[in-house]
Amino acid sequence: MSSSDAKLIKLNFVAGFHRESTQYAEEGKWYDGDRVRFRAGKPEVLRGFDLRVDETFDGNARDLVTWSDNNQFKRALWGTEQKLYEHNGDQIFDVTPVSVSVTLANVFGTSAGSTRVCVSDGSHGRKTGDFVFFTSAAVIGSDVTLDDVYPVSVINSNVYAIEVSGAAGATSTETGSATFHYLIATGAENAVTGLGYGAAAYQATVCASQTRAWNQPTTVGASDFTSQITQWSLDNWGEDIIANRRGGPIYYWETTVATPPRAVIVTNSPTTVNSIVVSPNDRHLIALGSNVFNTTASPTGAFDPMTVRWSNQEDFSNWTPSVSSTSGETILTDGTRIVGAVRSRNAITIWTDNSLWQMQYVGPPFIFNFRQLGTNCGMIGPHAGVDYNGTPIWMGYENFYAYDGQVRNLPATIRRYIFDDLNIDQKDKVYAGINSEFKEIIWLYPSNGSDECDKYVLYSPEENYWAYGTCFWTTFADRTVFGNTITTGVTAAGSNLYNNEPTDIFTGNGSALTSFLESSDFDMADGNELMFMDKIIPDFDINTGNLKFSVKTKDYPESTNVIEKGPFTISNTTQKVDMRARGRQARVRVSCNNTGTSWRWGSLRLALQPDGGR
Repeated sequence: MSSSDAKLIKLNFVAGFHRESTQYAEEGKWYDGDRVRFRAGKPEVLRGFDLRVDETFDGNARDLVTWSDNNQFKRALWGTEQKLYEHNGDQIFDVTPVSVSVTLANVFGTSAGSTRVCVSDGSHGRKTGDFVFFTSAAVIGSDVTLDDVYPVSVINSNVYAIEVSGAAGATSTETGSATFHYLIATGAENAVTGLGYGAAAYQATVCASQTRAWNQPTTVGASDFTSQITQWSLDNWGEDIIANRRGGPIYYWETTVATPPRAVIVTNSPTTVNSIVVSPNDRHLIALGSNVFNTTASPTGAFDPMTVRWSNQEDFSNWTPSVSSTSGETILTDGTRIVGAVRSRNAITIWTDNSLWQMQYVGPPFIFNFRQLGTNCGMIGPHAGVDYNGTPIWMGYENFYAYDGQVRNLPATIRRYIFDDLNIDQKDKVYAGINSEFKEIIWLYPSNGSDECDKYVLYSPEENYWAYGTCFWTTFADRTVFGNTITTGVTAAGSNLYNNEPTDIFTGNGSALTSFLESSDFDMADGNELMFMDKIIPDFDINTGNLKFSVKTKDYPESTNVIEKGPFTISNTTQKVDMRARGRQARVRVSCNNTGTSWRWGSLRLALQPDGGR
């Protein structure tokens, strides 16, 4: 067969990934890929990322807010299962609230040559992994200075140990004094249903006169048994921040130019809250899932996961309803718990685990009007929804949804693939964000076999396509403050804050990034003719380096005998690639694993002709 008989055929595939059927049935479409988006229907590689701050932090971030304060300092604040952090300039600050402070004397024990210090505090109520720091501390054990925030290792209900930076010069017992500041207790990294034998920490400890025998567990309290991960919800109150860790009180963090202070409890606020949001324009602090108001005892009554409660206007320390206050509450129906909320069109969109609600300020005497917008459309996790140009868009338990006057299912071309891939046990980790530069919505999610977010799904409402890929992000903030999107991520090296997709960065913190794109199968005459291919005319926009391109052929959709031609190396100077391939079905694949290479698909052509029926 002569190559002159072949015709050049443009390979134009429908934008986005299409995984609702088989690779053969999705003919004419892109089927699989990683780190790829589509603009004007053409695929291109995602840009890379680099460290925002060369400093790790403890835990996995579950919410992230970015803003500029009144002095135009760019800031970020996020919460993990261990701590609360703030970033400005080139530093990360620990701003975790203190739960209790106490001054004690004759409480430290040291061993000569050891960095372990035993601390006596009767009924301290800590568990291993909680944190403490000390002020007004005397030097103990000859030369041990307590000048850091220390994780505790519980020995028993009255004693725990900490590790200090320098070894003690002498053995001592019951020495030294200090003011103890216990940070709020660390929470759950992963969703669990309970802890069985051997799940608690076991550790043989010898510290001065304090011992714990082998196989003796640490103290395990009710807080160790949970079915939910530790979540945070964060929102701006002017240039300051309102913060809540699910199931705890509400905190206030005040912006300062100097060393940032720790967040403090909002006085008179509900003591048990699942999430918060600040209403637009009218400035009410709203608690979602909260203690109800108790008129006979205190401002805090029984906890109700379906309660919406709000403070007085412009005063988040007043939660008592009265004729002189706009404080109030209501209890939603249609669901078992409020999952989350976002601001949308001068209102608050609220999701339960089964329904969608709108909360809108109307002024006295009712203050807020509540309207149910939909049912059987609950949100899968506290951060799984966004407001996109006035339209709430969210991930449910089996579908993606949007509300544009009515709740509708988004026709996701990868729906089955994503929900089959989702680790439903860790569903609360799903995190939605907006990338306004590319008019995209992104959901980070943990896949099957992973307890942490390791995949993403992209949706473009403007160009109506879906894509997915791999990642290690846990939160995502839009570019409005820092000029590029900001993410938190977890690697083997620890947890970091990242600049995501800065201009002209196509590396992963200096290392190569892998991207690829693969089409569905295509054929001629519905497979009645074999195809013969003998030439590739590439058309790529490549800044530097090269791509790998291959053609895979087979004779039947379910055939395991797949013949790959290539991969061929293609650069921005490659005019053509000669090759010979034959099959009843074919698919193409492009990939890149270079450092700093960007690429965009143009109008690639194949020299293709029929080659008989057998």
